[in-house]
Amino acid sequence: MVRTTKAAMNAAARRRRGDPRGVVIVSDHAETLDGLQGYLQRAGVTAHVTRHLRAAALDGADVAAVVLFPDDYPLAEVEAAVARLLRERPSVLPVLVTRNPRQFETLVSAAGARDIPVIIPKPAWGWTILDLIRARVEV
Repeated sequence: MVRTTKAAMNAAARRRRGDPRGVVIVSDHAETLDGLQGYLQRAGVTAHVTRHLRAAALDGADVAAVVLFPDDYPLAEVEAAVARLLRERPSVLPVLVTRNPRQFETLVSAAGARDIPVIIPKPAWGWTILDLIRARVEV
């Protein structure tokens, strides 16, 4: 007997409607990209991956959140990418997964919104990231 989760059924229904609202994962590590993408897809979430910060907004793609691993990139580039995302795609939730959360607190205050972007300290498990995204937006 095959058991289908509610999340998988909802994601399949969205895809049939042509509404593949999903998540973008940005990291410079293949293992991170592959591992988190696989986990999210098994949970029924469409997950796109990229190593390029400029692609984080995925112009035209219908994404609910961008999960960024900022420790892989220069701080100035991360700040610029998050600012661009907040400016150009305000409905997209930026999630930063980092070893140094304090380093990115200025991004939260600069955004002018409470807890946006969301900062998660490492180590962070796939289910922690997914639960946080689901609590904030519909994926």
